[in-house]
Amino acid sequence: MHELIEIIKYLVLGIVQGVTEIFPVSSSGHLTIFTNLFRMDPALLTVFLMVTNTGSFLALLFFFRRDVGHLVSGSWRYLVKREETSKEDFFYVLKLLIAVVPVGLAGLLLENHLPSDWLSVGFALLITGSLLFFIYKMRDTQWKTDITWKNALVIGLFQTFAIFPGISRSGITITGGLSEKIELRKVLRFSFLSYILVSVPVSILGFVRAFENSEEIHVLGYTLAFLLSFVFSLLSIRFLYRYVKVKNLVIFAVYCLFAGVFSIIMHFVF
Repeated sequence: MHELIEIIKYLVLGIVQGVTEIFPVSSSGHLTIFTNLFRMDPALLTVFLMVTNTGSFLALLFFFRRDVGHLVSGSWRYLVKREETSKEDFFYVLKLLIAVVPVGLAGLLLENHLPSDWLSVGFALLITGSLLFFIYKMRDTQWKTDITWKNALVIGLFQTFAIFPGISRSGITITGGLSEKIELRKVLRFSFLSYILVSVPVSILGFVRAFENSEEIHVLGYTLAFLLSFVFSLLSIRFLYRYVKVKNLVIFAVYCLFAGVFSIIMHFVF
């Protein structure tokens, strides 16, 4: 019975990771909430979190495979063959690099100093909800379709705050992009491509640390959680791309506000 309960916990965490990594509601915040509810120590789940994050990364890589292939081949043609028609592809990759460098540096410097308790996650979720509500109020704005160098830098600076559990990476990136009046679909593409870019070194570092970690690994639970993380990330990004509009962001805003209040209440209850 105990073994079944443990597997169910991993299944739930895999689904939570898959859905919340894509939707602007903070995967790190929700994993903190659920691990606390399950009486699990996040410090003993380093490998597990790396595995489930890799599932989300692979799902996004699969969904954006044509975009990634086009940007890689275009950059190669511009750098090696000097094809001017491919210059914009290369410049787009540079803009992605500009957007991920700040969050990458912040993550390396602060990863061991970030709070991940009920209270801090609760307030961070309230911030995420407030930002999404602010963007919802801009729903009648005339949106632009091109991402400039300045836009990339602004999005990157906004994305830096996503290292704090409870601050949604996709939510804060959407906020940065829409505050620059970039059309939502363009922001989503830029946001998730930057996530793919930064996930490559993060995943490699995670696997290196996994071999150095003495964490007890539940092979079946971790495997199932990885698969569910992949499947639900893929389903979520397809749903987000097809149905979510700026006016719908108020739904996620309200949800984050409720989740934040719940987390703060649980801080005083537990």
